[in-house]
Amino acid sequence: MKKLRNILIVACVLLTCSCKKFLEEKPASFLTPESNLSSAKVARALANGGYQNLQGLLTGQSGSYGGNTWNLMEFMTGKANSDLGQTGFVNFQNLIYSNTSFYFDTWWQQMYLGIGATNLAIQKIPTINASGLTDGDKTNLLAEARTLRALYYFYLVRMYGAVPKVIEPPKDLNLNVPRVPAKQIYDEVIIPDLLEAEKSSLPWIDATGKVSMGAIKSLLADVYLTYAGAAINGGNQYYAESAKRSLEVVKSNAFSLFGNYAAMINTANKNNGEFIFQVQFAASVPSTNPLTSLTIPNFSGISKYSDEYGSVYPTNQFIASFPAGDRRVQEKQFFYTTYPGIKDGTPIVFRNHYIYKWFDVNAVTNTAKSDLNYTIYRLADVMLMYAEASNRAEGGPNSDAKGYVDAIRNRAGLVPIGTLGQTAFEQEVWVQRYYELCFENKMWFDMLRTRKVHNDVTGAWDNFVGHTTVFGKTFTDKQLLFPLPKQETDVNPNLLPNNPGF
Repeated sequence: MKKLRNILIVACVLLTCSCKKFLEEKPASFLTPESNLSSAKVARALANGGYQNLQGLLTGQSGSYGGNTWNLMEFMTGKANSDLGQTGFVNFQNLIYSNTSFYFDTWWQQMYLGIGATNLAIQKIPTINASGLTDGDKTNLLAEARTLRALYYFYLVRMYGAVPKVIEPPKDLNLNVPRVPAKQIYDEVIIPDLLEAEKSSLPWIDATGKVSMGAIKSLLADVYLTYAGAAINGGNQYYAESAKRSLEVVKSNAFSLFGNYAAMINTANKNNGEFIFQVQFAASVPSTNPLTSLTIPNFSGISKYSDEYGSVYPTNQFIASFPAGDRRVQEKQFFYTTYPGIKDGTPIVFRNHYIYKWFDVNAVTNTAKSDLNYTIYRLADVMLMYAEASNRAEGGPNSDAKGYVDAIRNRAGLVPIGTLGQTAFEQEVWVQRYYELCFENKMWFDMLRTRKVHNDVTGAWDNFVGHTTVFGKTFTDKQLLFPLPKQETDVNPNLLPNNPGF
């Protein structure tokens, strides 16, 4: 009884926090499968528990100075460099990484922790009978949890392929769960969860950052687009399903493209405008966004941060591949090459272009605590999803698809595309995804599902297998999946054999 009372006290304290802080709550740490609680606030706490590990998308890597889970998908593209050997970048630059290399273990752990929290919510919320908690409320809370579970699994199957299917809290300590094929995870977990979430009455946009209908539809559009392509090869019907969901998001009029790129790093715009779904951060430890300091040029002396990492920055070849006049590559748009020194304001000129997408001006010049959110989906991404999916489903681009691409090009200062056939239009969409969504952890997954890589030197679209990076290393079948972490296969032999090449 004393244990239950303590659980209730802690839950109530957590739930008196404002909505702004909901992602900093840790209710899953206190609510267990054995808890028999009846409260609308507890139901909310269970749903909130699923959000905590979204910050795992940007989790620092143990033993790696300047390392972060976000680094992995940028290093892998061959379009990123690093000032820091401690990030393990050389292993990815030279494609010599292994099942003990940085990042693989942290990604795996964070995604399964998130799945564990959502499983608990999905199991317990239907059992809560409390005044003020309607069936509609439960449906919406479950929609949040199912969407988050689908998102965590979506990362896992794209990164590791076959993974353990865990859809309920464990009943004992026998956790040696075998892997099941990625297609089975899509068919039995990811897609059903999202289709069920679609039935909810969640609003199109949520200003506090919780899952909205916009987030559900955007994720489902992304899932179907990926399912249609490699490695599942679902085909045209799934391109059509992707187009349907992405068009619903655009036509909802709940979201709008920002007029300029500076709006994306204005903290006043969190969770609104172009942003559909973001990971919530705040200018307070430990919830400060780590990407600002991570992407500041190493030891440049331009900020209040004690550590300026220079962990990830674009290759010269990637910068040079942008078309002439593209506003995105101009100074202090997506990248920057100079900034006033923090001591006396003297401009510091950098050796390379560095990423400006995560540049929180107040954090850099004043607080050293970034308040920027991290974006998972924004409208430009979804518009390009629609353009690609509808072009495949219909055998060519329709007027909406062309209009959305032109809108993104127009903001970048580029002329309209004119008349293009199906293949040329698809390649235009792909390259706009590269330029518009660069360093948002999108490009690597685009490479995997299209099995194509834009060659920044020749301008051609190379086959993924056989593409040679600017570092002189060639992608093989081994790069199609990441290795399962050794620390996981050591304790669970049912995960073996590991992925090819490992």
